[in-house]
Amino acid sequence: MDERQNERRSTLCNGYAIAYIVSYILFLFKTTQYFQSMKITAQDEYGIRILLRIARADNSDGLPISQLAELEGLSPSYVAKITRSLRQADFISSTRGQKGGYVLAREASKIKINEVIKAMDGDIFDSSFCKNHSGHQRICTNSVDCSLRSLWQTVQLALDKVLEKISLADLIGSENQTFSILHQIAAGELTKT
Repeated sequence: MDERQNERRSTLCNGYAIAYIVSYILFLFKTTQYFQSMKITAQDEYGIRILLRIARADNSDGLPISQLAELEGLSPSYVAKITRSLRQADFISSTRGQKGGYVLAREASKIKINEVIKAMDGDIFDSSFCKNHSGHQRICTNSVDCSLRSLWQTVQLALDKVLEKISLADLIGSENQTFSILHQIAAGELTKT
């Protein structure tokens, strides 16, 4: 085995380790009450799912709210709220008429997942978190020197960097196809560091 193959294996192993750490941190976001304001929300998830439904549709007239609600198992009012946000952020547009519905406002390859998340609910970690969650005191006891704030800012930057490379088009395929595409994107991103 030559030196380049050893280096590639080492980089790949480091990439898997970093991916595991990020996955574990995201798990903590979802399961730890302390981090409930730092997570990907249901609205983010359904916003992306609705965009995927629209992108996968063969219907040039678009998908109406009633059909989107049925396909996703959501109430029409909740889908209306999400589609309103997606329309205001220029991800989708509506077609008029009896057969009208929602269509993508631009190509799926031009819609980045990071953009969608930021338009729906904003960053996973917002620097205002520290101001809003200071415990029982007016100012957080760790406001001057906080290694956790550095960790969450770094995680946010890493997520932004990866999610900025992932387009809606990357998610349109099957789960296996999508996994392969996302794995290549993440591996390429992790080997650059």
